[in-house]
Amino acid sequence: MSPFILAALLFSLGLGTTLTFASSHWLLAWMGLELNTMAILPLMAQSHHPRAIEATTKYFLTQATAAAMILFASTTNAWVLGEWNIQLTSHPLATTMVILALSLKIGLAPMHFWLPEVLQGLDLTTGLILSTWQKLAPFALILQLSTINPKLLVFLGLTSTLVGGWGGLNQTQTRKILAYSSIAHLGWMILILKFTPHLTLLALLLYIIMTSSVFLTLKLNNSMTINALATSWTKAPAISTIAPLTLLSLGGLPPLSGFMPKWLILQELTKQQLPLTATIAAMSALLSLFFYLRISYSMALTMSPNTVSASTPWRLNNPQSTLLLSTATALALLLLPITPTIISTLPM
Repeated sequence: MSPFILAALLFSLGLGTTLTFASSHWLLAWMGLELNTMAILPLMAQSHHPRAIEATTKYFLTQATAAAMILFASTTNAWVLGEWNIQLTSHPLATTMVILALSLKIGLAPMHFWLPEVLQGLDLTTGLILSTWQKLAPFALILQLSTINPKLLVFLGLTSTLVGGWGGLNQTQTRKILAYSSIAHLGWMILILKFTPHLTLLALLLYIIMTSSVFLTLKLNNSMTINALATSWTKAPAISTIAPLTLLSLGGLPPLSGFMPKWLILQELTKQQLPLTATIAAMSALLSLFFYLRISYSMALTMSPNTVSASTPWRLNNPQSTLLLSTATALALLLLPITPTIISTLPM
């Protein structure tokens, strides 16, 4: 792809998200979401592989359906109440349809079926954009509607945490596992959205950091399946040592950074007199932890049976830049442990 076309597409991605962030009118927000969708389609289809074309088509149909629902719901609200402002959307049918449409856009269960299939057909760089940047604009709109239908949000959150845990158990493709990981993490964020929105933003930020680290690690090793991760040790020993810790951080084990949002969310759910919801969410995190451990085991404790004793090409220097990977990995591992130190150095 020409660098000029790539720059234009990335600029359009940024512009679409910014437009949705800044809008208070439904039509402007819808325009930003559409710009976002149209900008990523050429990036998804650039390899011309049949799987990539299939994934692009599925993504386009899903996003077009969600956009049509948003447009219909906002028009209904304007027709009945005469109001286009996002925060003043109050018609029950309109609010329910919008929340379901935005859930379809980001891949919340039970509207999640497109996400693993689409992510499986993409290369890891585009998959990273789809798993992180593309979530931001719909999330900004859900955040503005969080006070309207809390029961629906809790239902979507609980369903997503369970589906994200169960769905990834039997997978061997790393991209599908990361898709189910995304569904589970989004479930945690939606679960707490009604009670403490700033906690949702913290969880989203840490999710983006940890997911970026895992995607960049897989891209460096060029590993698409769990079995292929067994050769990581000979390709990049240092990364194969650190990557399991990043995966365990994604699973939410202390004292790594990923433990912080889960800990605070469970604490807040308990304060809100929702012990059953907190218990189900915590149990579903154990399901997710199982497939993170599977990847960690394959990466750090397994040697590939196909390793040859001759001179191997992977011992040559890898031309890929690792600055972003090292930054994301450091934050994914050390953000929680160093927080008390940073706080103690601040003037009171």
